[in-house]
Amino acid sequence: MPISIDRYKPQALIEEDSAQVVEVLPEAEYKEAHLPGAINIPLTELDAVSTSALAKDAPVIVY
Repeated sequence: MPISIDRYKPQALIEEDSAQVVEVLPEAEYKEAHLPGAINIPLTELDAVSTSALAKDAPVIVY
């Protein structure tokens, strides 16, 4: 379930290694530049199948 968080919370979650970062950029743009440790799932491919590998018990930050 999506929740709103302030702008500082993502950085804290990433530093704690408790969050998964998903970038929804097209593959070419992701290869060009992406956040360290981010997983690429292009927006056009974002669905239940493409996200099935994500941990269900960890926060997901979609960028």
